[in-house]
Amino acid sequence: MQFPSESYLEQLRKKYPVGTKLQLISMRNETYPILPGTVGVVTHIDDAGSIHMRWENGSSLALIPEIDSFQTVSKAKK
Repeated sequence: MQFPSESYLEQLRKKYPVGTKLQLISMRNETYPILPGTVGVVTHIDDAGSIHMRWENGSSLALIPEIDSFQTVSKAKK
């Protein structure tokens, strides 16, 4: 696995800061799928570029920006 560049990670972290609410459109995780429309809060973005979430259904599955579809509901409050 090749890790993304630091500039890409910085861009992701600026776009989706901790506390940002995201709504899932689709996820390609067949083992533990999260239903479309589920809302979650960004907890952190790791060095692989995965967006770790705290979902309203209790799940903590991460989003993979290049694979999963999602939209921003609200930005984190500063």
